[in-house]
Amino acid sequence: MRKLAFAGLAAITAAVLTTVGVAAADPPPSSLVQVPDFGANPGALAMYTYTPAGLEAGRPVVVALHGCTQSAADYYAHSGWPALADRWRFEVVFPQTSTANNSLKCFTWFDPADDTRGKGEAASVKSMVDKAVADHGSDTKRVFVTGLSAGGGMTADLLAAYPDVFAGGGVMAGLPAQCATSITQASGCQQNNQNLSPAQWAAKVTAQNPGYGGPWPRVAIWQGTGDYTVYPVNGTELRDQWTAVHGVSQTPSNTQSLPGSTTVTNYGDKVQLYSIAGMGHGTAVDPGSGTTQCGSTGAYFLAGICSSYYTGVFWGLDKGTGTTTTVAPPTTTTTTSAPPSGTCVSASNYAHTQAGRAHQSGGQTYANGSNQAMGLWNTFTTHALRETSPGYWVLADGQC
Repeated sequence: MRKLAFAGLAAITAAVLTTVGVAAADPPPSSLVQVPDFGANPGALAMYTYTPAGLEAGRPVVVALHGCTQSAADYYAHSGWPALADRWRFEVVFPQTSTANNSLKCFTWFDPADDTRGKGEAASVKSMVDKAVADHGSDTKRVFVTGLSAGGGMTADLLAAYPDVFAGGGVMAGLPAQCATSITQASGCQQNNQNLSPAQWAAKVTAQNPGYGGPWPRVAIWQGTGDYTVYPVNGTELRDQWTAVHGVSQTPSNTQSLPGSTTVTNYGDKVQLYSIAGMGHGTAVDPGSGTTQCGSTGAYFLAGICSSYYTGVFWGLDKGTGTTTTVAPPTTTTTTSAPPSGTCVSASNYAHTQAGRAHQSGGQTYANGSNQAMGLWNTFTTHALRETSPGYWVLADGQC
């Protein structure tokens, strides 16, 4: 099973991979250093690190997981994390999987033998964290993890498996923790609403560590509304999962407009959902020398906004602590504070479709953006929809 392709991504995006191109497996840059011996490695991963010159003891660690077809070198070269590490003083660990594990070089987010505490790839990443902390005297209370696509799915799994290790996470076009437990379930998670309540999603997290009472990691979720590899509904499900884990409402505390057609919805200071209007599948970057800019474009690195910068601010990396309570970055352009937010419309499924709030397929109606199922496409079935970010509609029955 470990040598099979990431079934969902392979089936859904074969044409996309042909069009966009597979990220080249370039040799790691000289400043990206491989650590050949980092302890127990049941997941057969490789460890690479970027360490700013003269890094002081007591600094944070960020683990950055590449997406399918990518490498540690790709994520090093394009994500913007090394430049932020120089500015804010922290170490970056870049795990890397291989075609021996998965034919598309995807982290195995859908297999309990790899994505649960003490097992496989998850245990290998934990060993890398331990090695980084031991080598640099890092702050164990400021260890964070982020990743794209399959790396995003593994990020959510790591947050569930090791909430005592990771203080925060950043899920880029990823999936909820433990959405799939077999390769056959993977594509269903990528494309479809799983129709689980927030409490049911949270239970998938808490079941990974029975008896663990917190604290739980703070989570930044990034999702493009035009992503048809990992559908936008996954962003909503991740929001439901981690707000419920934290015991906060799914009603936003505020929303903010950011560069790159991005809207961030805040849920207290625990969870953020970044929705990027029209963006496809990838990590959002913003090449340039501005304070909020970082990264470079490439295969699955898409221009618009520097997701690494805003995620780092949310984690408090820019402040030198992990206790940041204000989640609004300095470049916020507009703010509203009256939850629930966004335009709310009650109408028939037919009217929603005609107005561009939903679409129909096979006689069934689905909300644009979230892809939530709304039932038959006709004038008799009525629902309320709320626009939580431009072009992203969610079911809001009883809220309009």
